Amino acid sequence: MGIYNLGISDVVIQIEFFENETDLKKIIEKNLISGKIFLGPIQSKYAKFLDNYCADEVIFFSYSSKSSLAKDCVYLINFFPQNELSQLMLYLNDDARVALLYPENEYGYLINSFIDDIIFQSPAILVNRSSYKKDLSNVRESIKELGKYELRKYELNRQKQILSSKKDEKSKKRLKKLERFKTTSDYDFTHILIADYGLNLLQVAPLLPYYDIDPNIVQFMGTGVIDDKTFFYEPSLQGAIFPGIPETRRINIINNYMDIYDDELLRISTLPYDLIGLINFIYKKKYKLGDVIKLLDNPNKKFDGIDGNFYFKDNIIERDLSILKINNGNSFVIN
Repeated sequence: MGIYNLGISDVVIQIEFFENETDLKKIIEKNLISGKIFLGPIQSKYAKFLDNYCADEVIFFSYSSKSSLAKDCVYLINFFPQNELSQLMLYLNDDARVALLYPENEYGYLINSFIDDIIFQSPAILVNRSSYKKDLSNVRESIKELGKYELRKYELNRQKQILSSKKDEKSKKRLKKLERFKTTSDYDFTHILIADYGLNLLQVAPLLPYYDIDPNIVQFMGTGVIDDKTFFYEPSLQGAIFPGIPETRRINIINNYMDIYDDELLRISTLPYDLIGLINFIYKKKYKLGDVIKLLDNPNKKFDGIDGNFYFKDNIIERDLSILKINNGNSFVIN
């Protein structure tokens, strides 16, 4: 679709299939021609040795999500949470106090590992964090700890006891009001980042308001993994914000794909689509290998893509993202 929509007629794409690392190495070594561009591989386990071939003057655009593999002639094309989180935190103002809730899995540990560095570049401050096991067995305790549920419950009961001993109308009216609440709403944080995804996110998010972390008072936030219609109808995520690109940017390709293939476009399919646009630009310019490397290594050079303007920084793709807000089955740009 990318080739067709760009009107490219004189292009040769060589598609190779492999089943193991040995097969992949044979394919690469058979095609080691100076200036050759390899699109792939997808999995990180097959990208760990690609830099061994950089001396052969080739370039790899790998879809690996492991940022440590980006080096020399290896450029990574994926959705990277560090880029997403950075733009989300930069959106916050200096009154923002952030709490992090994350699972004890690879993704959660990744978010936790770089949030400190990112928050130092942001006007906001990180005031608390809590983790839970990946099987969610202790998620309720983690949420209660994060929101100081027991402490706020104790404080509310203390206020109720004081008011119940008073007989004036003002105290009676306030007591009646407080009877509607389980805890006080004096949170330490103004924003909470839920660093989870998939089915787990749909189970974790509703527990926050259940334990009196009110989404009408505390701003719920997610990373780019929340950019999925599945989450847009979850009641507890209404009003939640996340970094991304509005669907209007990719609606045409979504509709075209459905018309042609009678199937839904995978969210990750925009990655190779944008990459084809970049390759076409290089081809039209008739760049030599040195020109391409110079182009890719300049973060000030940005390309217009389905997923927003993109560029490469330290061989990893980064994007100019918007901040979107979930509302009744959709999301819309707020910045």
